[in-house]
Amino acid sequence: MAKEHVRDARFAVTRRQALGTLGGLALAGVCASGACAPLAALADAPAGSTDASDTLRMAISVDPDGLDPQRTAAAATFEITNNIYDPLLRVTTDGELVEGLATSWDVSDDGLTLTFKLRDNVKFSNGDACDASAVVASFQRLQAQDSPRNSEYAGYSFSAPDETTVVATCEELNVVALTDFAYAWSAVVDAKVADDLASHPVGTGPYVLDEWTPQQSVTLTANDSYWGDAPRTRTVKLVEIPDATTQLSSLRTGDVDWILADSSQVSAFQGDDAFQVIESPTNAVQLMAMRCTNEALSDERVRQAINMAVNKDELIQTVWWGYGQKIGSHYPTVLKDYVDCNDTYAYDPDGARELLRQAGYDSGLTLRMRLPKDYPFYVSAGQMIADYLSQVGVTCDIEIVEWATWLDEVYNGHDYDLTVVGHTGRLDPITMLARYRSDSSENYFEFSSDEVDSLIDSYRTELDEGRRSEISQDIQRELAKDVPALYIQTPVLVYIAKASLEGFVTYPIDVYELKDVTVGK
Repeated sequence: MAKEHVRDARFAVTRRQALGTLGGLALAGVCASGACAPLAALADAPAGSTDASDTLRMAISVDPDGLDPQRTAAAATFEITNNIYDPLLRVTTDGELVEGLATSWDVSDDGLTLTFKLRDNVKFSNGDACDASAVVASFQRLQAQDSPRNSEYAGYSFSAPDETTVVATCEELNVVALTDFAYAWSAVVDAKVADDLASHPVGTGPYVLDEWTPQQSVTLTANDSYWGDAPRTRTVKLVEIPDATTQLSSLRTGDVDWILADSSQVSAFQGDDAFQVIESPTNAVQLMAMRCTNEALSDERVRQAINMAVNKDELIQTVWWGYGQKIGSHYPTVLKDYVDCNDTYAYDPDGARELLRQAGYDSGLTLRMRLPKDYPFYVSAGQMIADYLSQVGVTCDIEIVEWATWLDEVYNGHDYDLTVVGHTGRLDPITMLARYRSDSSENYFEFSSDEVDSLIDSYRTELDEGRRSEISQDIQRELAKDVPALYIQTPVLVYIAKASLEGFVTYPIDVYELKDVTVGK
């Protein structure tokens, strides 16, 4: 990666009127390279430019799996729904919690009661009142059994003492509870029309759905009843273009205004005044998950051998053109408490063969690898990993599946042995690491460790920030030792946009604020 194009701007996530800080999250900020100004300046550019286009067009790689934020686990869906719905709290580019539907909030002295004051007279896009009772109904729906996030919100009870007050009561102390109300999946929906939200979303956000043609495009138009400032661009069209080369040509011909680029495409645009290249270090990880209840993978020696069989430096350079930073645990390198665990099981094919022999697989082992078709990087990485594994006696039966199938059968159904995917950033380390708790609904690894469970529980009730930092580091080391996954890298996302694009910034969680973006004609 061209290091001179990345500006280091570390930040700490804070929370207002809460129990100290959120665990000292620190993340490298966003920078633009090429023919563009710093993004912080672009974000402050005045709205309503006379040469702004009425329509903003962005290429997307996959179709959303519906437009109901409470019934999805797909980051690509949240990037869209975040513009249709509002959470109680929003997050800034530097991780601070700020007003959303709530204008103020308070945490009780014992940390068990969160009180939110709502904006007055907010309505859903269908005209229904978004008052405290509607917000309570929305969170109760998020707790339902068919919600992918039900386990995360099971410990809350919600009440509405009046029309503009929502009270969330925690069963036990959770020092990062406020962050639960800033993620895209916590968005407030109109529970009265819950059965139809996937195709007919009803929220309070700056945009409403105008048209969705599956496998083609999603068109959003400005919500005329939106409580905040009107979007800078009235219409946003998200055009599905799965093929990276086609995305590139669509950008050059002006059919789209910006794309999330294939790393190999960047050099063709650097120095071209018609475009800007935006590099964004991410609060995320990419990995190859292993289903730890598989007979062979339940033996940690096999998982260790798989880690030792793969040359991650070569993998990152080949698949991502070096746009990424190698990791040895489920923790982004940009976070303050990151521990370098890369040497726990370093590249050592001979050592991998010996561990497999000790585990009883000296004559070979076959595993089923399922990869998401709509993410070419993950497919390429999986195929390259399979080649490494074949050299130590592990055969991978590769199946490439549609994204919807991957979500349903792999992520939710745990029907796989190996899979390559990415995991998005969170506002506090424990929310990211808690997926490894034995009973977590996000534990598609089927990983179980009494030590990790205990550490996660300890973090959630620890008031001392320094001790929380130590616990997060201990969890990293445990995961690096037990290796429920082959941890690959913290990715660096690269966007290529028209030079006239303004207001696009990235956040420490997977959301786009499209209302702030505009592009010249």
